[in-house]
Amino acid sequence: MPEIGLFPLELVLLPGERVPLHIFEDRYRELIGESLADGTEFGVILEDEEGLRRVGTSTAVIELVHTFDDGRMNVLVEGRSRFRLVEETEGRSYRTATVEPLEDEDSEEPTAEQTDRTLEAFRRLAEVAEAEDVGLPADAPGPLSFQLGSRVDFGAVLKQELLELRSERARLDRLVDLLGQAAAALTREREVRERASGNGKVTRE
Repeated sequence: MPEIGLFPLELVLLPGERVPLHIFEDRYRELIGESLADGTEFGVILEDEEGLRRVGTSTAVIELVHTFDDGRMNVLVEGRSRFRLVEETEGRSYRTATVEPLEDEDSEEPTAEQTDRTLEAFRRLAEVAEAEDVGLPADAPGPLSFQLGSRVDFGAVLKQELLELRSERARLDRLVDLLGQAAAALTREREVRERASGNGKVTRE
C-alpha cells in the first residue's frame, strides 16, 4: 500500500474538482514543494470537530499561481481519485499515511432517466439561484455526480457523504435530494425577502 502526504482541511475535494489553496504553514509548504518538484500527489482529507475522516482524495498541484517573499504560496489543485486511509505513519514534518484506492462497488451505469432527473434538478437550482454561466457537463471525464457536486456548495459534511458513496446510481439519487433541498431553501428565502421588502414586516401565514 502506498504512503502519501496528508493535507487535512475543513473542505472536501471531489475527483475532477479544482480549488485554489493558500499555503502558509512550513510543513505544508514542504509538502506542496515536493509535489511541485516531483509531480507527486498528496491527499486532501476532511478534518473537523468530528476528527479526521477515513476517505479522502488524491490531489495534484496543476498550477503555482504565486509565491510570496516569505515562502507562502497560492496554488491551484485538482482532485484525482479517492482513497481510504489505512494507517497514519510518522517520520515527516507533515502528516502521512498508508492508503488504498476506493473504488465503486456497484459498476452498473445509471439509467438515462436517473441522469435526466439529476440534470433537471441542477437546472432548477441554477434557475432559482439566478446563476449565470453554469453550463452543464458535456463530455467532461469522470462521474456526473462528482461533476455536479463540485459546482454546488453543500457544505463539507454532505459533500463527504457523496465522496464516500460507492455507487454512481446512489450518488445521483442522493444528489437529486440535495439539489431539491437547496432549491426549496432558496425559494423560501426569496419569498421571505419579498414579503419583508413589501411592507417592512414578515407576516406569518
